[in-house]
Amino acid sequence: MQQELKSELTRQNILNESFKLFYENGFKTTSVDKIMKATKLTKGAFYHHYKNKKELGLAVISLKLEKRVCEGMILPLYKTGNALEILEDTFVERLKSFPVYDKQHGCPMNNFINEIGDLEIAYQMALRSIIEEWKTALINLIDRGKTEKTINESISSTAVAVYLISAFEGIRGIRKLYDNDAILDEYIVGLSLYLKQIKI
Repeated sequence: MQQELKSELTRQNILNESFKLFYENGFKTTSVDKIMKATKLTKGAFYHHYKNKKELGLAVISLKLEKRVCEGMILPLYKTGNALEILEDTFVERLKSFPVYDKQHGCPMNNFINEIGDLEIAYQMALRSIIEEWKTALINLIDRGKTEKTINESISSTAVAVYLISAFEGIRGIRKLYDNDAILDEYIVGLSLYLKQIKI
């Protein structure tokens, strides 16, 4: 039991430090050596838990990125209440919740998509799975809003979902270019104007 706990703590240490290094420096430029230096572990410990960097990358996507998106952007969409208000609150509150560190480094998932999304099918599928889960949750909420007569039933739920995801991911990337939140404030105004257009 003690060994299992130690093994799990080691795995979590590798995952946490890898996520941080990938986020700050990029996936491609982060070597196993750099990860071992950050974790203060041996290469033997690394290879005991992960066959290679690719397997580690997939673990970071499924265990760190997916959890982050799920907690911040998917689960809030399942709240009860006015669908349109939930949409706006979810996107706006998430943006406002980010510390300066996150604003400076952008969205970890989007960084992965831009850096390795076209590199290998395994990465593509893992990242796409997160986007699809997010898109499905948005579509369900938008459809609920149509049923409840708060969202215009003539709009395409899928198109709105894709647009909202794309705009949010885009502004997270663009914010990296600035040293203040003015661009985020403009995005929030634009989001509010857009959502008013789909309101009944």
